[in-house]
Amino acid sequence: MATAKCRIRKDDKVKVIAGKEKGKMGKVLKVLRDKNRVIIENVNFVKRHTKPGGQTRQGGIVEKEAWIHSSNVMLMCNKCINPVRIKMQRLEDGKSVRSCRKCGEIIDTSS
Repeated sequence: MATAKCRIRKDDKVKVIAGKEKGKMGKVLKVLRDKNRVIIENVNFVKRHTKPGGQTRQGGIVEKEAWIHSSNVMLMCNKCINPVRIKMQRLEDGKSVRSCRKCGEIIDTSS
């Protein structure tokens, strides 16, 4: 099975556009490309009841971030300061980068 295209990457700043966490912003911590899901910092907390495990893990209620479907988030443009759609653009040197559809700003910060 081929992996799906996911235009959201780790360390991107995104805004949640649907669901109970609508309107919240955060940084992407993990991306699960085969299921189109992302984990966003300080968004979509769930509680897990855990048993004590040996001498290292203490039992109790643990809060952690849960997965959100990537269709429910939009990438934030630094120039527009809004959630925007992105397009893939090819530079003169042949490198493919992501850019904002509104202002044309290149979003990729990698060198």
